[in-house]
Amino acid sequence: MDYRRAGKSGILLPAISLGLWHNFGDVDSLARSKDKLHYAFDHGITHFDLANNYGPSAGSAEETFGKIMKTSFAPYRDELFVSTKAGHDMWPGPYGTWGSRKHLTASLNQSLKRMNLDYVDIFYSHRYDPETPLEETLQTLVDIVRQGKALYVGISKYPPEAARKAYAYLKDHDVICLLYQGRYNLLNREPEEQGILQQAAENGSGFVAFSPLAQGLLTNRYLKGIPEDSRIARGGFLKKEALTEDLLQKIIRLDRLACERGQSLAEMSLAWLLAHPLVTSVIVGASSVEQLADNLKALENISFSQEEQQTIQAILQ
Repeated sequence: MDYRRAGKSGILLPAISLGLWHNFGDVDSLARSKDKLHYAFDHGITHFDLANNYGPSAGSAEETFGKIMKTSFAPYRDELFVSTKAGHDMWPGPYGTWGSRKHLTASLNQSLKRMNLDYVDIFYSHRYDPETPLEETLQTLVDIVRQGKALYVGISKYPPEAARKAYAYLKDHDVICLLYQGRYNLLNREPEEQGILQQAAENGSGFVAFSPLAQGLLTNRYLKGIPEDSRIARGGFLKKEALTEDLLQKIIRLDRLACERGQSLAEMSLAWLLAHPLVTSVIVGASSVEQLADNLKALENISFSQEEQQTIQAILQ
């Protein structure tokens, strides 16, 4: 495993991290979840990314992690880097979502119980709250660190102006904003286009990319149509309308380039992110040990020639 420094800090994160957004909830097999988590750790993945509402059902991914933490990971706690987040819908009522002090504090307390942890390594504000004063959200993050419930804090999906204020506030209060977590892949370049990657680097924060395979679009899964068991077919976050004929042709051309490189489309898509000097870590999901093993193959070749980069750019124009 390649370990990369997170911004201007003492933390080293694995180039590939494991996210528990899907496939680790109470609708999934505990034994399969355990196999995937063990395989990840045995292959150098020390960073496990969670959030309060990951599952399904909400909270169950943290419960799954907590069971495995108690039964097998406990002796290795000091080798693990565990993150969780709050800010999206978690429970009914006015305090079950967004960025108030009450929601963030209550949510983290619940997360620690579910995961059988005394503290998390990093706690994120999962999204910018346009209604709650930003100072309230940020001061809560400061207090969470001072209470010893998190070693570091981070922000996720914040627009650039809100992120600028967050970096400044946390720095003024002697708390490191360790990471910015954002959606970034070959099909979504917002972190580049909005200057988010550069902004994080300038403020001493690392950048963690989630959704690196665009929820499966950047795999060979849809090259010949929509499988019945796919995310599009199930009608989840990824909608059928997203896979236009124009996009499909781009994906097919990217797949051809990947084949020329001796990689699968998924491997090349991960490698492309890992080749960026400002990307600290890439979060992958895993429905099986085999899928996780395939994703780790991306580390074998993260070099791109200038011609290959130009070809990618031309395909995605």
